[in-house]
Amino acid sequence: MQLLSATPSCAKSCSLSPPLFWQKMDRSGEGYKSVDKTQNEERKFLKCLVPPLMAAIVALSPLCNTPVSLGQTMDAQKGATLFRRACIGCHDGGGNIIQPGATLFLKDLERNGVDKEEEIYRVTYYGKGRMPGFGENCTPRGQCTFGPRLQEDEIKLLAEFVKSQADRGWPSIETDGE
Repeated sequence: MQLLSATPSCAKSCSLSPPLFWQKMDRSGEGYKSVDKTQNEERKFLKCLVPPLMAAIVALSPLCNTPVSLGQTMDAQKGATLFRRACIGCHDGGGNIIQPGATLFLKDLERNGVDKEEEIYRVTYYGKGRMPGFGENCTPRGQCTFGPRLQEDEIKLLAEFVKSQADRGWPSIETDGE
């Protein structure tokens, strides 16, 4: 009914009890209406329905509710692949086998002040506590990983992936065969 109120010029005629063209007898009860009059009323009624129907179609269409873009999907898959390669040894399923209070679940990230992508990036790049840094220019040497380093864009993808997974409660990680 709210959609009808958006078209004030025909709201009254559209909201009447069954339209006249649905009735076989006219109001005087003297017989059938002429075809021209019925078709005219039918056109008026349908014209009243077009704007609210179009509004509903547009509101419910995929154009207004765009799905995740292909680029975002690819970044998520790259993030998952990087996570499997560099992080899953200690953080399988978002946990932490080295330091149980420092999991990648949202409640622990919030408690430890690492609940934003920028903070996750910083900790991944430079390290913190028992977690080594993975950045190309990570210092001091003892705080950084002895394994392969990650590029800045890779660490950014990892931070986005970890934040996304934490927000969703760490559902299973899907990768594209890597």
